[in-house]
Amino acid sequence: MSLRILNPYWQQIIQFAGIITISALGLNLIYGYTGQFSLGHAAFYGIGAYTSALITKLIPQGGIASLLIAIVAASAVVALVAFLIGMPILRLKSDYLGIATLGFGIIIKVIFDNADAVIPSMGGSRGMLGIPKLTSFPVVYAGVIATVLVIRNFVSSSLGRACISIREDEIAAESVGINTTKYKTLGFVLGSVFAGVAGALYAHLYTFLHPMNFDFLKSIDVLLIVVLGGLGSISGTIIAAVSWTFLLEGLRVILPPDILDWRLVIYPLLLIIVMILKPKGLLGGLEFGFLKQKAEQGD
Repeated sequence: MSLRILNPYWQQIIQFAGIITISALGLNLIYGYTGQFSLGHAAFYGIGAYTSALITKLIPQGGIASLLIAIVAASAVVALVAFLIGMPILRLKSDYLGIATLGFGIIIKVIFDNADAVIPSMGGSRGMLGIPKLTSFPVVYAGVIATVLVIRNFVSSSLGRACISIREDEIAAESVGINTTKYKTLGFVLGSVFAGVAGALYAHLYTFLHPMNFDFLKSIDVLLIVVLGGLGSISGTIIAAVSWTFLLEGLRVILPPDILDWRLVIYPLLLIIVMILKPKGLLGGLEFGFLKQKAEQGD
């Protein structure tokens, strides 16, 4: 299934918007709902992408079945890495946690740069080629819907409310018996898994991976989307992710080639203006009706 009225370029951009939405919703769970300032999201995105690409290269001509297997494998690897990394660093708070996750992201980028020394097919700093194109509209948007449903139901559950209580006041949460390490790790692992799923879809959309696609600046991009949309707002994150994707591509189309690089100046300026006018994000924590929690719906 595809949108035949659009050319292949815009079809790809629309699918990329869905992938970025999945990744940003994962970070929104980590930062927006659990209050953990993470700058390592692109590392999990990359781990998911490379894991998925390796799996589908091992299962040639497997079609959608091999993609689903690859997504499951990528999610499992990302969950394991997030758990092993999260256990020691999630004891840190605010800026210190951000620096620790930033260091983790830099380490993963260096590993990707030199991965061909261990696994030649990963390509190292030259990039990984020969990835089958398996990502499609139905797969991406089924992924978006599943992500929204999982996060919406998670934050409405007792597990999610425990995470939100940690965001509001960690000491108070501990004082009423909430195991803050357990719930912070749970939020961190689950949010990272969505980055891994997004990375797997990205690998099979563009069929080429380069370590530069997963450096720490990519984590900043996702963080901007989450903050711009409004911390703790699923609706705001979706709007911000789609708007951010089309803003960048729109500027690429509108601006003359000799000043194309200025788009990297224009969009931060637009972000500054939006943050001045809407300091709590585009929706400020508000949700579309069908995404509201039960207590809100009863208001």
